[in-house]
Amino acid sequence: MVKQPAKLIEKGKMIDIMYDLSLLEAMRYQKPLSLDSIENDPKMFILKKYKVDSLQFAQSNMYYASDYENYKDMFDEVNKRISVNQRAADSLAKIDEKKAAKESKKKAKEASKDSIQKPAPRVNDDSIRRARMQMRDRTKKL
Repeated sequence: MVKQPAKLIEKGKMIDIMYDLSLLEAMRYQKPLSLDSIENDPKMFILKKYKVDSLQFAQSNMYYASDYENYKDMFDEVNKRISVNQRAADSLAKIDEKKAAKESKKKAKEASKDSIQKPAPRVNDDSIRRARMQMRDRTKKL
């Protein structure tokens, strides 16, 4: 077993860090451009978020990793969080898809109603009569 470092990161906080790092790693492979806004080094962004320096993280990680069962339990907790959040994200995505489909159908229905129910252009009877009379007058003069 590795000697406990002087600035050991508390287990719960370490799991939080590992979870965030796992998400960033997944994002790096799924949507690399989405990490452009997170400084140059996403890992440093996470460490800064938890007010931990890289040496403290490395020493704490080595300490926890030296106890396989404990370290495995930590990763199991990270995986459990990811699974729960994945199901929640999938549910939200399905809800958004259904809303978008309903909205699309509604817009299509409204568009078809508009094209069917457009009133025919109104014809002014007086102008037609006037035009006929003018035509008669011209033909009479000839």
